[in-house]
Amino acid sequence: MKNLEIAEIFNNMADILEIKGENPFRIRAYRKAAQNIEGLSEDIAKIAREKKLEDLPGIGKDLAGKMEEYIATSKIEAYEKLKKNVSKPVLELMDIPGVGPKTAMVLCDKLKVKSIRDLKKKACEGEIKGIPGIKEKTITNILRGIDFLRKSEGRTLLGQAIKISEEIIARLRKLPEVKRIEPAGSLRRKRDTVRDIDILITSGNPRKVMDVFTRLPEVRDVLADGPTKSSIITKGEVQVDVRVVKPSSFGSALCYLTGSKSHNIRLRKMAAQKGLKINEYGVFNIKTNKRVAGAEEKDVYKTLDLPWIPPEIREDRGEIEAAMKNKLPRLLELKDIKGDLHAHSDSSDGVLSFEKIAAICQKRGYEYVVISDHSKTLRVAGGLSEKDLFANIKKVQKLNKRFKKIRLLIGSEVDITSDGEMDYENDILKELDFVIAAIHSGFKQSKAVQTKRILKAMDNKYVNMIAHPTGRLMGVREGYEIDLERILKQAKATNTALEINAYPERLDLNDAGVGRAKEFGVMIGIATDAHVEDQFENMRFGVSVARRGWLEKKDVLNAHGLENFLKKIKK
Repeated sequence: MKNLEIAEIFNNMADILEIKGENPFRIRAYRKAAQNIEGLSEDIAKIAREKKLEDLPGIGKDLAGKMEEYIATSKIEAYEKLKKNVSKPVLELMDIPGVGPKTAMVLCDKLKVKSIRDLKKKACEGEIKGIPGIKEKTITNILRGIDFLRKSEGRTLLGQAIKISEEIIARLRKLPEVKRIEPAGSLRRKRDTVRDIDILITSGNPRKVMDVFTRLPEVRDVLADGPTKSSIITKGEVQVDVRVVKPSSFGSALCYLTGSKSHNIRLRKMAAQKGLKINEYGVFNIKTNKRVAGAEEKDVYKTLDLPWIPPEIREDRGEIEAAMKNKLPRLLELKDIKGDLHAHSDSSDGVLSFEKIAAICQKRGYEYVVISDHSKTLRVAGGLSEKDLFANIKKVQKLNKRFKKIRLLIGSEVDITSDGEMDYENDILKELDFVIAAIHSGFKQSKAVQTKRILKAMDNKYVNMIAHPTGRLMGVREGYEIDLERILKQAKATNTALEINAYPERLDLNDAGVGRAKEFGVMIGIATDAHVEDQFENMRFGVSVARRGWLEKKDVLNAHGLENFLKKIKK
């Protein structure tokens, strides 16, 4: 929880410093620190207690001091002072995707905008037109950004929700009164965003559990405090609901609360046809009201003559029909992953050496990892010149003579130019083990243009995978439009994989796109896009997307061992 709170503050400080026209290196330092802190899997408070904050990438004495101050007092004095230099409407407007600090300042100064609602009203009434620096396209993007913000309002990214739930569950599990505890709801189904977090518990002393839950340090407000059900709002503005049920009802309650709603409706209809009724308390014979199942979730399905259905595919998208025919897929598991296909080193915008990346991935049991630093055009991310890339190729060749249990593969995340060309010439690409093509610019180009860029990139015989195919950043911007059907046909024809980028803000390609890729027979690569050590943990989120898309081991490029992998990437 502290990690997310400090990361948000550092991002806000960067925004305010940008408004004030401060040193761009200082602004970048805050943003980089925020990114690294948000990606940590370890509690920042624990790191502080161990006096290791300055060991973190991008954290010097000054930032470490601010973090220690927040951990001790729940505020940073420097941030409080900075906020006094900027009006609340400016800070609110900066929440709109595509509205930067300077645009927010102009809107508030010239148009006297008081809120996002006020801005939308003035934009729709044409009052923004004519303001210097605000073009017609800017107005369109502002309205689109406001709509996007409203749609995502109140939803939490899967990565953040999982971290919050794991922290709360870990605290509650320590109680001797807690016998069983599991997350439920859309979090258990691994939706890419969740509205609130549901936690289910069995306990002989529900009141004690509720007393501890509603007094956790993460709690900002208590919405409800009942004998068996309580709800809180965390300091990070996320609602968490905890429910305590009897052991005899745990399985049925877990099934009911996990959903989805449409999946549960199908189960209830099937039950009624068998003279049964299913609810959160159990499965009952309608005539006698006798309980026939409920303690275990698998028994709920068994009463309907169904095998247990994995939570990730409970969306009424054919899973019940597949279960009835005993044709449920054997979904990919995290342990099936044999390598990471997308990692950045300190040669570009990462912080890890080749040796460190190899050690991390070897510890995870991988057989290989692709070093994929940025290509030359992306200077802001330390894109490599041809000379630097060749130096890295030689370095990897030397290192592979030392490593016995893992293979370093040299690759590159190569920019696709606006006309679909690759940022490196083919005589350079052919020297790489694995080429990832990616769009990092021109996000507002038309659907036809974006599709053409990707199609042309896939035509290149050295391109092995398309990174984050729609370019979305959840909570920040929508993805650019592409003709996915045409891209999937071309991907199959050219043996080009599509990436599930496991970075929690991306999860791109999404589950629906992944499902279509499976139907087309297109290989999927799951990659963390890691820049710091903790981001390698994000592989689990990519696997969750794969599972929601019904993927099995055979469908995933890096679920194959090194020898098989190298065969499959030949174009």
